Parts: sequence; C-alpha cells; structure tokens
Amino acid sequence: MAANQHNEIEIPVNQLKLGMHVIRLDRPWLETDFPLQGFVINDPNQIKRLKNQCHSVVIHSSIVKAPNFINRRQKKQGLFARLFNKNKAPTTSNKVTSYNQISTAPPAPEKRIIYKNQVDTGRELSKAKITYDEAKVTVNHLMENIRVGRSANVADSSKAVDHIVDSVIRNQDALRWLTKIKHQDAYTAEHSINVCILSATFARFLGHDESEIRRIAISGLLHDVGKSKVPKDILNKNGRLTLDELNIMKDHTTFGKDLLLSIGYEDRIAVDVAHTHHERLDGKGYPRGLVGSQIPYYAKIIALADCYDAITSSRCYDSARASMEALDIIYKCRGVQFDNELALEFIKCIGIYPPGAIVELNTGQVGIVITTNTDNKLRPKVLLVRGQDKKIIREKSIDLTNDEFQGKIKIARELPDGSCGVHSRDYLSMGSIMDIMRDQI
Repeated sequence: MAANQHNEIEIPVNQLKLGMHVIRLDRPWLETDFPLQGFVINDPNQIKRLKNQCHSVVIHSSIVKAPNFINRRQKKQGLFARLFNKNKAPTTSNKVTSYNQISTAPPAPEKRIIYKNQVDTGRELSKAKITYDEAKVTVNHLMENIRVGRSANVADSSKAVDHIVDSVIRNQDALRWLTKIKHQDAYTAEHSINVCILSATFARFLGHDESEIRRIAISGLLHDVGKSKVPKDILNKNGRLTLDELNIMKDHTTFGKDLLLSIGYEDRIAVDVAHTHHERLDGKGYPRGLVGSQIPYYAKIIALADCYDAITSSRCYDSARASMEALDIIYKCRGVQFDNELALEFIKCIGIYPPGAIVELNTGQVGIVITTNTDNKLRPKVLLVRGQDKKIIREKSIDLTNDEFQGKIKIARELPDGSCGVHSRDYLSMGSIMDIMRDQI
C-alpha cells in the first residue's frame, strides 16, 4: 500500500470497499469501461469489474458513505402523484458549497441546495435572450472550425456556459423559455445550447452546488461536438438513414471523445459525456453497450435533456411533438433506457405545462404558457392568441388561478409547437411575451 502528500492511496483491488473514491487505475482509463474522471464505488458490481480489469487502483484516502439514491424512494407512485407530491426537501440557504467527491447521484436531502429565483422572469428574459444569441454564435463557430479543420477554442464555450448558468441561477424559467425557439436549419447548434440549458436547470432542480451545475452545463453544451465530424449529407438527410449511414452517425460519440482529448481538453467529465450520452441502462446503447452503474451519472442527466429537446424539436426526419408527449416517452422508458429516479425527477423539473408550451383550452381557444404557477401547476398564466375558431385574435393574457376562471376555463391539452400556426419563437421575437412579462413586474 502506498500513499502520498495529496491524500492518495494505492491499494490492490481485493481491498476495495463501497464508498471508496477511485481516482486512478493501473492502466489507461480508455482501455476500461469506467468513467474517465473517476468515481465513487456505490455498487458491488463495480468492485467485481475492477478486479477483472485492474490489479491496483489509486483512491482518495477519505471514505464517503456510498450513495443510496434509488433506495431513498422505494415507494412506487404514478407519474402525476410524483409530479404533485407536496413533500419538499428541507429548505437550505442559497449559499454555495463545494463537494470533493465525484457525483454518482443527486445530493442527499440534507445536502440539497434549494434555489429561489432572484429576479422575475420578465426582467431576466431580455438578458437571457442576449446570452442565448451569444452562445449560439459561439457554438456555430466551434462546430464550423472543427468541421473545416481549424483550431477549436473550447475556452469560449466555457465563457458561454458561465453566462448560461448565471442566468439559470437567477431565474429558472427565462432561458428555458428560449429553448422553445427552434429553427430546423440551425438544429445542431440550438440543440447543443438547449441541452446545456435544460441540464443546468435540472441540476439546479436537483440541488447541486453552482460548481457542479457548471460541470453539467458544459457537458451538455459539448455532448454532440462529435457531430461536427459527421458528413452534412448524413447529418441533414431527410428520411431514414441506411445502416452504413446510421453507423457513421453513431460514431459521433467516439468522434466527440477523441476530439476533446486531441485538443487537450482537461474536463474529463465532459469527455465522458460526449462518449457515453447514448448508452442505455439495459445495455442496448452505444458505443460500448454499457449497463447500469457503468454509465456516468453526468451522462444520465445529459441523456434526459438530449432526448427531451430532440423530441420537442422539428428535425429533418421528424416533426416536433408536445412537451407532455416527450415526458410520457421518458416516463415509459425509465429503468430501461433512462435512470428510473432521474427520469421521474426530470419530469417534475420540466412540469406539466412549461413556459412556452402551446395549449388548447376547454373553450377551444389556443394560447402560449407565459409562466407557471408554483402552487397550481395545472393553472399557469396563458397568452391567448387564437379564438375558438382558431383564427387570430387580439392577444390577451389570463391567469387561470383567478377566481373568475375556476371551474370554467382550464387547459384541455398541450399542442406541438407550430399547431394552428402558433410558434413560440414568433411571439418572443415580436416582443409580445417580453412586454407582457415586464408589465407584470
């Protein structure tokens, strides 16, 4: 057994125990099926796999309590019961703390940070729009530079992520509003930014500290960087890909990992996510067919945001679907494709009718959800834009929690973006939404 001044200890694999934080192996990480950034042992199968692949490992000298996230909520509940569960985690201050261990699960309730919006959505939205547009320019430059073989400046991406996370910390809804502004011809860049925003919002919801949120957000922004190496005729093809084309498309995960390593990118968490965000719990994912605890926690988070944004976007081979339909797909795939508990938490994070959702009321009128009501998620504030006959009307905002609407007007269903000629991006670009939100401040 060897130790050094940095509290690192080298031990043989037969001495490993649950709760140990593995930081190095006796062989290159890429020759194993473990995360590049290290991990805390929280499953006996991890010890078994380490014994099969290594003779010794280096651990941090402190042993932490093995995460037990799944066992914390063994009681099975239906989707809506989980969404409207009134049992809140203990309230803590907004003070940022730092954790030394690599996360393998969301924070335990007693360590969870409960964030509160520091500014109203209306006030943050104009700043968020600038942040989003600047991030889009950054991602477009990054992807195009890689595509044509020029040097890739990932540092600019880190700056963009800092601005995104700052906005998400100030207000959880403003940037999420902007993920509804989708353009099919700019899908790759917008998708990367949207996944960054959604994963940062989810990490905030889970109660991670700010440093952890930033790690997760940069991983979301760079998760599809490997697509810059996929030929555009395959990336933008209308219709079904051939088997050969599909295999090339799947290679974007390996391209992404190799690319980030080749430029000396030091954030191994982001490298792992680029490589493993298409792995599935049941082992049917790619590129390595990892299962369960073999998949890094961060990749499990990004996989949910990736799937949700893809389903709710119009792509060259598929039309956009409603948010609730996307959440229903995630719910049905929990425990098979996605981590069961994280999937349920993600559904709660997004909510039934998120900001920017297109909805039809029981009156036949069509509107856009402006903001959600924390105390009654089924009754948000809505901007009415179509009448009962689905024709354009003078815009009017209503709060469905008001007594005058109780028992009379409610949301009948959510519609895919673009239904009845209503696109969230049009109203945001025209300033209608911003004006109404500013009036509410």
